[in-house]
Amino acid sequence: MSKDPKAYNNILELIGNTPLIKLNCLTKDYPGSYYTKYEAYNPGHSNKDRIALHILNQAEKNGILKKGSTIIETTSGNTGFSLAMVSLLKGYKCILAVSSKASKDKINMMNCLGAEIYVCPSNVASDDPRSYYEVAKRLNKEIKNSVYINQYFNELNVEAHYKGTGPEIWNQTKGKITHLIACSGTGGTISGIGSFLKEQNRDIKIIGVDAYGSILKKYHETGEIDPKEIYSYRIEGLGKNIVPSATDFKIIDKFVKVTDSDSAHMAREITIKEGLFVGYTSGAAFQAVNILKDENEFTNDSLVVIIFPDHGSRYLSKIYSDEWMNNQGFYDSAFYQPKKNSINYI
Repeated sequence: MSKDPKAYNNILELIGNTPLIKLNCLTKDYPGSYYTKYEAYNPGHSNKDRIALHILNQAEKNGILKKGSTIIETTSGNTGFSLAMVSLLKGYKCILAVSSKASKDKINMMNCLGAEIYVCPSNVASDDPRSYYEVAKRLNKEIKNSVYINQYFNELNVEAHYKGTGPEIWNQTKGKITHLIACSGTGGTISGIGSFLKEQNRDIKIIGVDAYGSILKKYHETGEIDPKEIYSYRIEGLGKNIVPSATDFKIIDKFVKVTDSDSAHMAREITIKEGLFVGYTSGAAFQAVNILKDENEFTNDSLVVIIFPDHGSRYLSKIYSDEWMNNQGFYDSAFYQPKKNSINYI
């Protein structure tokens, strides 16, 4: 009989198999039943752990990654943190071109994992040499034995969710899921899960969440990029000003657009009502549920799964800061008022 402790070899073995959690307070008067796929349960506190591990494993298998290789990636924060974590444990150097939209919390966390970080302006065109896309490409050319992950145009991004998250949701709902609600940035999450679910049941609705200032919703509806739709917005990891090949628009039934302010307040509402400390895009995802409910999308027979992609600790200096919220003008309406400060010092 082995005397070895019953333990995991490292935290990478904890990636995936995240829980499905019923939402009770927020949806008590809604038709149907509502669950979150709570991706903050991953060791890196986001669904991006899945793609980081899968992509690096496949790169090793195919001989692309070798001893001394450097991982390079563009990120709004979560993919960068996951890649930094996986690279650290696998022995690779990690360099990240990060959008200036990323919270200081995310940047500090990536830095603590040993990643070298280049913070790039978020309000420039994708082909601007200062954009995080172009900075990553330049670094990839300059650094020998480097591998650019390029999650926006990497099919392994989709495959990670097709092989992992999709089957998990199907099994956890016992095949009864009727709607999937997921934010779309690179599109890997919604495309991978959606592709798997559609193969099981074509009637499942796959609904993407987009931001105002992003082109994805209109591109899905018209096949055209409208430059007039592109402007700066605050939500991280949601929407795009380019069309990522990792997004399979054919399997997405429709998109819903949400605002910066509503998404921020909804994230805080989820936290205070459900006890789930969630990030900005989780608020966006549930705000889309509210919009769809008002459009009579759901019935008493609906079983809705909403992807909550990451943890609220990534946004302590942003949506969970009353000062930041006030500075963005998110408290300007009578509807949204800061809660009474309940922190007391003795």
